[in-house]
Amino acid sequence: MKAVTKQRDRVSTQPSTPKTRLFQQGFSAVFFSTFVTIFLAEIGDKTQLATLLISAESRSPFVVFFGAALALIMTSLIGVLLGQWLAKRLSPQRLEVIVAGLLLVIAVLLLGDVVEGV
Repeated sequence: MKAVTKQRDRVSTQPSTPKTRLFQQGFSAVFFSTFVTIFLAEIGDKTQLATLLISAESRSPFVVFFGAALALIMTSLIGVLLGQWLAKRLSPQRLEVIVAGLLLVIAVLLLGDVVEGV
């Protein structure tokens, strides 16, 4: 796939890379895609339930909100930095295979817990 760019009425073709495709999508597309994905993944998960319980027990909703928000920002920062570090060392395909394998292992372990509890 070729990316076409114009510079001073000149047309040049360059191979498209994941990084150039990301910039071609634009800030808003990447931002909203990330927001919706993370928002939907976090609805009803254990972090949200823990925040709910802490808020109910502490009766300080704003303090709980800011503490939880800071924790989520920090974990997201760690994820972004680790992702950038891994992206410099592994191909996107290899990284996808590794992540898929980890998620599969987690799913099997969780399924094992469910089966043991029945």
